[in-house]
Amino acid sequence: MSISIENKVALVTGANRGIGKAIVESFINHGAKKVYLAVRDINSTKDLEEKYGDKVVTLKADVSKTESIQELAKQAKDVDIVVNNAGVGTTQSTLGIDVEKDFAYQLEVNAFGLLRVANAFAETLEKNKGALVQLNSIASMKNFSHLSTYSASKAASYSLTQGLRTELGPKGVSILSVHPGPVATDMGEAAGFENGASTSVISEGIVKALNAGDFHLFPDEMAKQIEGAYQGFSDNVVLADFS
Repeated sequence: MSISIENKVALVTGANRGIGKAIVESFINHGAKKVYLAVRDINSTKDLEEKYGDKVVTLKADVSKTESIQELAKQAKDVDIVVNNAGVGTTQSTLGIDVEKDFAYQLEVNAFGLLRVANAFAETLEKNKGALVQLNSIASMKNFSHLSTYSASKAASYSLTQGLRTELGPKGVSILSVHPGPVATDMGEAAGFENGASTSVISEGIVKALNAGDFHLFPDEMAKQIEGAYQGFSDNVVLADFS
């Protein structure tokens, strides 16, 4: 289902920096009527508020807390497009003293966070025939050993995204699963990746993919290499109807 950004109301979690901030800017540049900036620190979006005025509205939200996301959904019942961008990524291999604690933390934000957002906004998105965009990663398809727990948490969120496509798609809700490679953000640099893709490559790719009605988006050069190898499996397994 094709979704145009023009005149739509959007909400972006983790909107204050990195990919989230770029998504806000791309949406407004493509004619969004309003963008909710869902962030933990409401003072972190002042620059966006000064730049875009009443086109943006900052709301406090923490994807690791169910009550916070439920309250967020009550405040944004006019939303057409929800982008669940907020996430965490730490360098942790499969073996290690703190691996269980680290994995639990990343699951809490990256996977359970998606469940919270999807469940809180499902009714509104069904009513508005809107779209849910989930920021996953190429790490959801391949485990990178120094990011093993992150990769596993993103594999979980990708699986849940597929479930949302099956459940919400027939109700008129578009689902987009975004799988960037390394991106030039603080998280990417902390993970040891250099020369990552520009955040605008991701944000502009989201606009185009929503308009095209796609389920997968592999926006950058490295991600497109994964896409080429993954396409057959995607067509014949992930997107296939086994019912």
